[in-house]
Amino acid sequence: MDDGYRDRTAFIRGAKDIAKEVKRQAGKKMGRGIDKMSDEYTKRSYTRFEEDDDDDYPVQGQDGGYYRSDSRANDDEGAHSDSTEGHDEDDEIYEGEYQGIPRADMGKADGQVGSVAATGGQFRDFGELAGERRKDQEELAQQYETILQECGHGRFQWTLYFVLGLALMADGVEIFVVGFVLPSAEKDMCLSEPNKGMLGLIVYLGMMVGAFLWGGLADRIGRRQCLLMSLSINSVFAFFSSFVQGYSTFLFCRLLSGVGIGGSIPIVFSYYSEFLAQEKRGEHLSWLCMFWMIGGIYASAMAWAIIPHYGWSFQMGSAYQFHSWRVFVLVCAFPSVAAIAALNTMPESPRFFLENGKHDEAWMILKQVHDTNMRAKGYPERVFSVTTIKTVKQMDELVEMGADTAWHKRWKAKLTSLFYQVWGNFQACFSPEYRRTTLMMMAVWFTMSFSYYGLTVWFPDMIKYLQKQEYNSRTKVFIKERVEHVTFNFTLENQVHRNGLYFNDKFMNLKMKSMVFEDSVFEECYFEDITSSNTFFKNCTFISTLFYNTDLFKYRFINSKLINSTFLHNKEGCILDFSDDNNAYMIYFVSFLGTLAVLPGNIVSALLMDKIGRLRMLAGSSVMSCVSCFFLSFGSSESAMIALLCLFGGISIASWNALDVLTVELYPSDKRTTAFGFLNALCKLAAVLGISIFQSFVGITKAVPILFASGALAAGSFLALKLPETRGQVLQ
Repeated sequence: MDDGYRDRTAFIRGAKDIAKEVKRQAGKKMGRGIDKMSDEYTKRSYTRFEEDDDDDYPVQGQDGGYYRSDSRANDDEGAHSDSTEGHDEDDEIYEGEYQGIPRADMGKADGQVGSVAATGGQFRDFGELAGERRKDQEELAQQYETILQECGHGRFQWTLYFVLGLALMADGVEIFVVGFVLPSAEKDMCLSEPNKGMLGLIVYLGMMVGAFLWGGLADRIGRRQCLLMSLSINSVFAFFSSFVQGYSTFLFCRLLSGVGIGGSIPIVFSYYSEFLAQEKRGEHLSWLCMFWMIGGIYASAMAWAIIPHYGWSFQMGSAYQFHSWRVFVLVCAFPSVAAIAALNTMPESPRFFLENGKHDEAWMILKQVHDTNMRAKGYPERVFSVTTIKTVKQMDELVEMGADTAWHKRWKAKLTSLFYQVWGNFQACFSPEYRRTTLMMMAVWFTMSFSYYGLTVWFPDMIKYLQKQEYNSRTKVFIKERVEHVTFNFTLENQVHRNGLYFNDKFMNLKMKSMVFEDSVFEECYFEDITSSNTFFKNCTFISTLFYNTDLFKYRFINSKLINSTFLHNKEGCILDFSDDNNAYMIYFVSFLGTLAVLPGNIVSALLMDKIGRLRMLAGSSVMSCVSCFFLSFGSSESAMIALLCLFGGISIASWNALDVLTVELYPSDKRTTAFGFLNALCKLAAVLGISIFQSFVGITKAVPILFASGALAAGSFLALKLPETRGQVLQ
């Protein structure tokens, strides 16, 4: 430490000692007046010494910012940031205090709401504080961009890319899980049609709540911490959902699993963007989107490989059954678990720390980024030259209570304060400064989600409908047949029997697939070891008939009469439906192809995002997606529908990539995940509406869904052009 620094610190310490002595001697006489005098004396002492030589030392500005002397930094490139280290000697002041970094025991920093200002001891005006904070944020944005340029883009960003990619992959998996397990779960849990519909939508509802909740919290308690908590909740309840037997408990677990994974998208994109320099941001955020596609491919491949293998199942008596679809649910939790393990090795966003006045923590992380990248590039001797970084003036804080206060009261006070902070941050997204941007983004997110999710769910349902039509066209019909003393021990499939008479016949050890008996009579017949699917008896009469070890439950007998008939040892619970083995393979394969078709669009959007701009990418892709919707009217076969699904997915992904990048860049760091979480929650609400509306037209008409989707995409592309372009701008 040079002599000039020691003289300076000694002078400041002496000034403080004199001020304290004045206060002590005349405290009771002068009261607040002498306090003001001492504050002014100390202030003049600082100012006087700062005027002596403001070129060689860091200077504290009136707005609370701290700046590094360029001449000093350039002369001493080999210095390691001594400015961030304190001194424990009794005869020296704490160097961090000198640079504006408070000790842990120094209490609250100046500039917070309700604190006394340094000038004159008067309470600062809230508007003045807000203006100073805004100025701090603008200066920080420019300086932070310069620091990221010095840190470079290399090993650290690519490591974080794969770590956050796992979290985004977990989100993609979650979207597909329920849709893939529903055909099996509905039989395993005896689900009615309303229950099936609720199970299909519950994940979207959970993700809607999770996006809003975790997005708001991430701006207050940190990106990394919130992402870890959200992924942990997702992993725990995804694990439990694979073992629970009841429908209500399974529904509850999938709801909470969705709440957990709902935080991944808003946090992941915001988190990653704060480690990317301006010229890399659009491209690499688009590359990150590819992991959502990888999640869909993973889910499709696992479903294809696991669910149809019924031999993987086991059961413990009749009360507990663990079928192959439960194995699939368990496997789908792996990306989330892997993301948690990897995320524990990564640091918090330094931009978040700087926005919350934590200079030292942010400096250490940025130095880690710099050193990691320089070592990987072969420049281990290159020194991180940044000594001080701008921090943003704080305007609020959590409520602090005395140590003697009951713990539950302290927690209640802190949670209440946190709630009001998050809510205030959300309201700020609708302040005059951001209201127009937020409303326009809401419209674009809603129209994009409504059309995309509506169509992507409608496609498989239309394929199922076409398959069913083709299957029904091969149905064999038997009328007024009379069958006596015959033993049926082979599979009966896709038949309709009307007005038949069956006397003393035996149906033993067989499967009935899509069998319908109408207005028929069964007399002295014997049914044993029957496994059925989509099989019903309508207006039939059973006389002296025995049912032994069958799954022919009461709901399969519609308006039928049972006279002197007996059911013995009925199979308990619902039995898995074996009739759709080939259809299941086809649905998984279609989903696999549809997700894989996104790859070309993802690559193109990543390469062009920084070249043509976010708005052109968003509007252009939306228009092309709108046009592709009209081709759906020509899809009259299964293969044609699959091809159109791949076309639509490949084009529309560019819109989503541009929308994600635009959302990150339109909002400042202290509101980024709050705004992103809210817009993502709105996206899930639009998805629920789109799915519900589009599904109601399956098998009725294709014109209405196509018209809805095209209109929404056209409106979204028009509104997108009204948004501000963010290409080439520093991250706010």
